[in-house]
Amino acid sequence: MNVVVERPVADAAVGLAAFRREFYRCLTRRADALFELVDAALCADGPVGSLVGLSLVGEHRRGHGSLYAALNRGRVDVDRLRTAVAAVPVPRAADGRIVLAVDVTCWLGPEAHTCPQRVLCHTYGRGKDTHIMVPGWPYSLVTALETGRSSWTAPLDVRRLAPGDDAATVTADQLRDVVRRLITAGQWQPGDPDMWVVADAGYDGPRLAFLLADLPVRVLVRMRSDRVLRRRAPVERTGNGRPPRHGGEFVFGDPASWGDPDAVTITDTRLYGTATVRAWHALHPRLTHRTAWTSHTGTLPIIEGTVVLLTVDRLPSGATPKPVWLWWSHPEPSSSEVGLIWQAFLRRFDIEHTFRMLKQTMGWTSPKLRDPAAADRWTWLVLAAYTQLRLARSAVADLRRPWERPAPPERLTPARVRRGFRNLRGKAGNPASAPKPSRPGPGRPPGQRNHRPATRHDVHIVTSTKPANTPKRPKKTANPTPRRTG
Repeated sequence: MNVVVERPVADAAVGLAAFRREFYRCLTRRADALFELVDAALCADGPVGSLVGLSLVGEHRRGHGSLYAALNRGRVDVDRLRTAVAAVPVPRAADGRIVLAVDVTCWLGPEAHTCPQRVLCHTYGRGKDTHIMVPGWPYSLVTALETGRSSWTAPLDVRRLAPGDDAATVTADQLRDVVRRLITAGQWQPGDPDMWVVADAGYDGPRLAFLLADLPVRVLVRMRSDRVLRRRAPVERTGNGRPPRHGGEFVFGDPASWGDPDAVTITDTRLYGTATVRAWHALHPRLTHRTAWTSHTGTLPIIEGTVVLLTVDRLPSGATPKPVWLWWSHPEPSSSEVGLIWQAFLRRFDIEHTFRMLKQTMGWTSPKLRDPAAADRWTWLVLAAYTQLRLARSAVADLRRPWERPAPPERLTPARVRRGFRNLRGKAGNPASAPKPSRPGPGRPPGQRNHRPATRHDVHIVTSTKPANTPKRPKKTANPTPRRTG
């Protein structure tokens, strides 16, 4: 999928200065301290390891007490900040299309017993073939993708999933809000190609497509290899009963049920060798009144889409490649779209580079914050800092290390742009006022114990809602080919 990097403004410093002024207006309480905290995170030498370390950066002219007080008692107009971020140019495809990716990352806090609203987060890579649940705060992030040999994305929105939230509903509301803000900002106009939303297997693609059906959006998600979909119901009626709503089964694990594909594309790639894509049109899941569809009134809808099977010769890691199943919300796409679908899905993994940049370099999850509201406040400050890096991308000088290769401006990584942000900051202006002289408080007298310990909170987990005397269902015999029909 060929994508053109966002076009820089005539003077990048002018666009950066305009965003910094608008960002300052979004800080409604303790604005000066919060604004300089973001500048300190952008201008610090090396990765951000702690909040108190940012008080030693020259751009932060206040003490460490003011830093923590601003995060705990400051205020950010998040709604206005969302609008300001949506107004920044986003990457577009060659045909003017916007490709959005959504994923959840966690702010882990296994020992943070005094932090409320923690839930069990699914973590990967903490052992050989081991996935464990770690308490923390999950955050849903929506970004706009670009292609090429680049690790850049354009984060547009972030929301924390509170205990009891339905991830599908929250994600649909989040995407709806992002799409509407992009339309309001003029990023999408009638006649432009539909936006694409790309997600991994943890999301219910048909459900997202149903909830976003009134927007110019197409949904692309990966499906598990044990799913079963249905074809369209036959036109001819057999018998006198009610006409069927579903046709024959399409079992992912049974090639005999596939039939001939409606479209086939073969592409030679540098990393994966030969990529073969087969597509079957007009397939839908057979929905039941369970999980997210429990509260749906009336007849359940039939949500048709296209199933895409991607197979490659090799993987860059050397592991054995496995087939990838994708579901596309367009029931009958063109052959050119089928050739772009799998490429758009592979670009979705660029969001992992953004997670790594926010956590390991910008220090997003480094602070030991107790209040979830303070964590949300710091999250949006980091997102605003990353947006400033996007605006400064074409204007900063490459301050490369002696062992690094020279790179053109369009090939600079976010970390290298951050390295030269300090030299551009003077041209972008600083709306924060100078600090007033003050003295630190006396604090707790030496030797006196804390008689107001913080409240300890339990981790929220999903529990069964069945009564205690509900009889258990008998165990079924093992099925050699487990199937998911929902």
